[in-house]
Amino acid sequence: MSTEKSTIFDSKVLGHPSGLFVLFFTEMWERFSFYGMRVLLINFLTMAAIGYNPGWEWTAENAGALFGTYAMLLYVTPIIGGIIADKVTGYRVAVVIGAIIMTLGHAAMAFETEFSLYLGLALLVIGTGFFKPTMTSIISEMYKDVPEKKDGAYTIFYMGVNAGAFFGMLLCGYIAEKVGWSYGFGLAGVFMLLGTLQFWLSKPLFGEIGGKPKKSTDADLAHAPVETEVIDDTAAVAGGEDDVEDKPNPFTLLDKVLTVISVIIGIGYALNDPMSKIAGIDLFSWCRVGDLDGQYVAVLFGLAAFLILVGSRIARYSRIVRDRMIAFIIFAFFTVFFWMSFEQGASSLIIVARDYIQRELIGGAALTFNVVNAILTLVPLGIITYVLFLLAKKTGKKILGSNLVLIVCFAGVWAVVGWMLIRDFNTVAHEVTYKAEQIAVMDEETNTQKKDDKGELVFEYKTITDQTDVTAITNPIVEKTTVIGIANKTIPAGQELHMITESNDGSTFAYIGDERLAEAIKRGEELGVNNGVITTTVAEVKEDWVRIPASWFSILNSFFIIAFASIISKWWDSKYNPSASMKYGLGLIIMAIGFGLLAWGSYGITDGVKISMVWLIFAYLFHTLGELCLSPVGLSYVSKLVPARMIAFMFGMWYLAIAIGNKLAAVAGGQIENIKEEYSLSTFFLIFTIIPIVAGILVILSGRLLKKLMHGVK
Repeated sequence: MSTEKSTIFDSKVLGHPSGLFVLFFTEMWERFSFYGMRVLLINFLTMAAIGYNPGWEWTAENAGALFGTYAMLLYVTPIIGGIIADKVTGYRVAVVIGAIIMTLGHAAMAFETEFSLYLGLALLVIGTGFFKPTMTSIISEMYKDVPEKKDGAYTIFYMGVNAGAFFGMLLCGYIAEKVGWSYGFGLAGVFMLLGTLQFWLSKPLFGEIGGKPKKSTDADLAHAPVETEVIDDTAAVAGGEDDVEDKPNPFTLLDKVLTVISVIIGIGYALNDPMSKIAGIDLFSWCRVGDLDGQYVAVLFGLAAFLILVGSRIARYSRIVRDRMIAFIIFAFFTVFFWMSFEQGASSLIIVARDYIQRELIGGAALTFNVVNAILTLVPLGIITYVLFLLAKKTGKKILGSNLVLIVCFAGVWAVVGWMLIRDFNTVAHEVTYKAEQIAVMDEETNTQKKDDKGELVFEYKTITDQTDVTAITNPIVEKTTVIGIANKTIPAGQELHMITESNDGSTFAYIGDERLAEAIKRGEELGVNNGVITTTVAEVKEDWVRIPASWFSILNSFFIIAFASIISKWWDSKYNPSASMKYGLGLIIMAIGFGLLAWGSYGITDGVKISMVWLIFAYLFHTLGELCLSPVGLSYVSKLVPARMIAFMFGMWYLAIAIGNKLAAVAGGQIENIKEEYSLSTFFLIFTIIPIVAGILVILSGRLLKKLMHGVK
């Protein structure tokens, strides 16, 4: 046993080295920051410019184009960052470099200017490139002498990933929606910085692990293990002698040229898509063909170059290796369809939760939600805090500074959680009255006023604000009532207060105190528009009330992963373990069921009518179950199906498939408003129901072919 291994395993927490839990918390704070920002971006960009928490009022299409490029590049830069960490900086330094760059990115976004937004996203992409590939590499190095413990280590590590995602979306989302976007972006950056500091101060635990790489000496090379590819004996006999050994397949000049062309066009498209839609700058306008945008012509050319590259390289391998790589490419192809649908959770489903879901609860329903939310929050936070206690107890003074920083982090999280829960438990419903213009809804075909299912005339109502010119209104002015919640304050009946629209469609309202009132008036003056402020009178003080933040629904994915991961894992370990193609097909179909439920729940919904939140909760449940079926399968088959010397290239292809899926998800999600206006919201959800189901059925039907191509790999 090496000295290094002895040192790293000297202090243990829950049967694993203390260093693993330092990595657990480092990854947790990084995911806290990443998912905290991720859940805000589309919401912020598309929120109305006038309202309780004003945003930039971008179209969903433009916001999706920008977010899609950001998400796509997140899977490209780690390839470069991983090479730099391997060859130059070492893993620990790369983690710190990446974390510092990401912290600066979060800080930039908190300024809420267009330049700072683009700068912040660029810094986050670059920082992720350094950070993302290094953490698992450090774990791998830690457990190189005890590989039997590696599975358990990764399980613990990914609990940190999901815990960070859970609390990041919960707290950053809540702060951003209730207090302000800058505070949400800023909170993500604060914990990113503290997480970096605790990791850097824990250096004594790791020794040489993750340190700066050393130059290989002749002695090192002499003792280095030789990797050989083991091929199934039966397949080797069937395939002939030339299939047993894999021959070298160096990159030719044509391969290199095709790679450069594919990379340039791919990155060019990623940057051009938001530039052309947001700023009107089209880098590919010169290659437009008829009505087909130039960027899509370029993408088709780049795709052709990439397929020629992959096809020519695979063709030069022996039959068994070639077949296995083809099987892997088939899996990668269907992966695109999965992530294209699943990643709606970062784009269109944020808009759905905000604008189309009934999120207001009153009385017993509000109290029930607050209790459930408190349990969902406090129980996992308590468990993770206990892990922190165990880590501090074991490491003591050895990494005192790191432990102190972690304590500060958790004190901050407990403080924010306490403030959130107290605020929600002390929010009271107030029924208020306001004036609105009554406008008849006309049928364009008959030019008569529409009637509802009961035969009653249909009207829409336009709210009269303090700046509305009432003398110019010719339609009837009527008195309307609504319910708003006020936190930590009760305003008696008969007293006036100010409110402003909280939603993009003006259907819900929020109370504003003096500070927000002044901000609303100032913003209206800056934009030269009606500031939206409404002076209203309290009619009645009611019971408990809560408006669930739109970002809250996003935490369900992390919660369901933690709840069901072990059950799915036991299924895979049982005698009923499905084949890889069946797992893929089930993942796609189960995830599609979630969208099918949303399509059903939104069927026939008209403007002004909200969808029950139950449909969205079940959608996230099925999305998560689908993810648990499909997501872990792909990466495991990279090492099983691909020759050792091609693993890096094929990992790149795998992440490229995920990157394309993320980009397509955001682009398709950006069409939600267009599809809703042209057809219906239900139609939008049906797109992401039908496509994955068809893909799932196809991959299941291809099971026999895939089994043949895999030549005995299980």
